[in-house]
Amino acid sequence: MSRTVVIVGRPNVGKSRLFNRLAKKRISIVHDQPGVTRDVIMTEIKDGDYTLLDTGGLGFKDGNITPAKLIDASETQVGFAIDTADLILFVVDGLEGMTALDLKIAQMLRKSKKDVLLVVNKADFNEDKIDLAEAYRLGLGEPVRVSAEHGANEGVLRDAILTKLGPIPLEDLPDRSAEKPLCVCFIGRPNVGKSSLSNRLLDSDRLIVSDVPGTTRDAVSLDFQFKGRDGAMYPFKLIDTAGIKAATKLASPVEYFSRLRSLDSIKETDVVFLVLDAMDGVTQQDKAIAGEAVKEKKPIVIIVNKWDLVKKTFEKDGGIPGYKSERDYREKYEKAVFERLFFTPGSPLIFVSAMSGYEIDRMLNAAVKLNRTLDIKISTAKLNKIIGYLAERTPPPAVGGKRFRVYYATQTGTRPFRIKIFCNREEKLTEQYRRYLESGMVDEFGLNGCPIYFDLVGKEKHEPGTPYSGKEARGLPHRPKWRSNEKVVEENDSKYETFEE
Repeated sequence: MSRTVVIVGRPNVGKSRLFNRLAKKRISIVHDQPGVTRDVIMTEIKDGDYTLLDTGGLGFKDGNITPAKLIDASETQVGFAIDTADLILFVVDGLEGMTALDLKIAQMLRKSKKDVLLVVNKADFNEDKIDLAEAYRLGLGEPVRVSAEHGANEGVLRDAILTKLGPIPLEDLPDRSAEKPLCVCFIGRPNVGKSSLSNRLLDSDRLIVSDVPGTTRDAVSLDFQFKGRDGAMYPFKLIDTAGIKAATKLASPVEYFSRLRSLDSIKETDVVFLVLDAMDGVTQQDKAIAGEAVKEKKPIVIIVNKWDLVKKTFEKDGGIPGYKSERDYREKYEKAVFERLFFTPGSPLIFVSAMSGYEIDRMLNAAVKLNRTLDIKISTAKLNKIIGYLAERTPPPAVGGKRFRVYYATQTGTRPFRIKIFCNREEKLTEQYRRYLESGMVDEFGLNGCPIYFDLVGKEKHEPGTPYSGKEARGLPHRPKWRSNEKVVEENDSKYETFEE
């Protein structure tokens, strides 16, 4: 969307709460602690056809909580946002009245020559305490009095925004038929280089990067285009998330909500980039984070960042103890990754450097390939053949004296791959054997990095006292009617598509 609306103001006046109100969902983290928002947060307002940006507070000074370099970087981001704005929502606190900082920000906005809409927030239950005469003193025109928390005058504000923006020029009307962007997100522990990788892909300093762990707090969404190996341009939506800490190590409500935003971002994405630190190896927290992506049935590309440090260590610093060379270190690192992340069969593993740009393009090429793979349709005949082969090569273990047995299988969906399996008893399939079947299918059908979901349908259990009939009376297993001849099975595929939930 070409039209941009930016929310600005001093800290703790309710900018993020207003952003969430206009977006109709919780995106920015809201907390009474000033300085929570650091990056510029973006969302599309579809009923107004404009992009809304939330920014960090201007004039925030608290070096005890937030390092000065992060405050400066945050204000730089606000400056970038203002430069791109078609309309600025200047938010002030109606209960506190106008402060010297409000006057200073208003003067800066008047000099910018941008269209400004003054929003007096926190006007809900104390309207008599709000002196609008002070707001008029700012020289920014008619103020709109709202309550971001309770929604008072929300409709008035939306109408005022659309009036200020005016009708959409014909050349800027959104193309509803345009290709949907491929959504990718970086997840990982704090300080592994997620924001640095995002900036490298965007070729800008759009995101705040620092060696201070926890710099990024919100999940930041950005659009860009990438030229693939085939020369075609691919639209991407990139989500940079906050570092995911273990739930037991969260030190504040801000960190708690930051973790929730990161986990929610996994649900929205098409392909997940799991970022590891090249010098740290695979930690228990890396394993837990990968498990969150697997839980949401998302395809994973494993990214080992900071490879420039490994190169430098071997070239100039005498190497890493216990490793003969960079190649030896890489091979052992790769082996350790797949031993610890054994539940991500076939996931692409890419060694990169956000600082030098080493192998950065390979990440997006891998995402494009994975996205195509997600739409593969597997022949029912081939699916049953490979399951039969896997079961013959390694029979399932006996559970309670009986083995898991597959009668028939068919693909019922994609994104993720859904395989409906008709079997003797669902509970006989152990987790280890499920992973064995999944790994075998990934290898056979080239589904590297793509999750597979098994929907098991077992025989109906016989209730005591209920008479048997038909096949059950003769001791024969009940199963869907099908013949083993591959041609016949393929002709009857459509019959089993109706089993999809």
